[in-house]
Amino acid sequence: MRRLSEGQRRVEVCFHRLLHNPKVTADHIIAGWAEPTMAACAGRHVLAIQDTSELTFRTTPSRERGLGRIGKGVGRGVLLHPMIAVDAATRDCLGLLGGRVWTRPPAPPVMRTADGRKRKSHSKAAFQERESCRWVETAQEAKERLGAAAMVTMIADREADMYPLWASVPGTNIHVLGRVYHDRPVVGGGCLSTVARAWPVCGTRRIAIRERGDRPEREAVVELRYGQVTIVRPRTIRVREGLPRQIALTFLEVTEPAPPDAVGPVVWRLLTTHPVADGDQAWQVVDWYRCRWIIEQFFRTLKKQGLRIEDSQIDEAEHLIKLVAIACRAAVMTLQLTQARDGETRLPVSAVFDATEQAVLARLNQTYAGRSTLQTNPHPPDSLAWAAWIVARLGGWDGYPSSRPPGPITFKNGINALKTMTEGWALRDLCIP
Repeated sequence: MRRLSEGQRRVEVCFHRLLHNPKVTADHIIAGWAEPTMAACAGRHVLAIQDTSELTFRTTPSRERGLGRIGKGVGRGVLLHPMIAVDAATRDCLGLLGGRVWTRPPAPPVMRTADGRKRKSHSKAAFQERESCRWVETAQEAKERLGAAAMVTMIADREADMYPLWASVPGTNIHVLGRVYHDRPVVGGGCLSTVARAWPVCGTRRIAIRERGDRPEREAVVELRYGQVTIVRPRTIRVREGLPRQIALTFLEVTEPAPPDAVGPVVWRLLTTHPVADGDQAWQVVDWYRCRWIIEQFFRTLKKQGLRIEDSQIDEAEHLIKLVAIACRAAVMTLQLTQARDGETRLPVSAVFDATEQAVLARLNQTYAGRSTLQTNPHPPDSLAWAAWIVARLGGWDGYPSSRPPGPITFKNGINALKTMTEGWALRDLCIP
């Protein structure tokens, strides 16, 4: 807050009053996420990607800031579950569609038996009462907001592998694609971990495996199999919930037959409602799933490579939740500009910036026009790439094509400067008689 206020105590106080205002709620902020996104999604095949991330804030036993447990229960923080829209053809991030930000309530006391052992829980809570229902609720909300899209593919990782999602979300031009977590039995015998062994390989491909944790980046040669499977409604789901007894899906298995020594092989098992008739269509589905990485880039921008939201020292969980909801909009804008920096995006400047901001950008572009073509904005003035070049200059980039391309931190700094200039531009209009 202090960085954003640029040392002005009056501005910092205004920000705190905004977060303390009971009429400003996280739900209202999140509801506004989708407003600029829905128009950008019209007529496109949209990949609606959702995931959950934990935001850890510094606490002590005497100062937990009202935050609930996260991870394995040793940390305290906020849970963020957003859904972002991505163009299936261009991989451009179109914006946020919805989601949730929350903190868990205190854990119930541990119940023990007479001999001191921990008593097992036999909770039979309905699916709608569980925290995991966020996957289905977020997808259902997105369906309403994506009515103008040509097609929608809901994408999620293994945590979303739940029968209610497969059974209730698909509809006309609405598909679901996700990674398998439960090794479900399939009709006709076998289970998802073994059923593809008898299927022929439809092709091989060399793919890049991204760095993650203690796993370095590397290339892998993988092979792909696909076929149809039918899964059965689990016994744990109540019949009165109205879900069908069986669901027919397409199953794809990506495996690495010859991994390097001492390296675990790649094994991706995917389920989807998309029909697949040949190898090209099968690889297309795999490529759509690999776009899930874009939401990981969004989380990195929010936490480590841009906004550093986890450094906030705000004391109360309610206000931190509001701050996270606001920061998500800034993070997705930063991601969109980072994607546009190479000029390959097809998004117009209006997808991110309003008319007043575009006027400020046009004036800045004149200021940054260099004496040589090397320092002149090379992009069309109606493109988001044009705006990204200017914002990067505002953030400290020198504009030379030979220089290292601007990253999320540069764009974040540039956005902050642009917002301040836009406020001054609006004040100028008020002062002119």
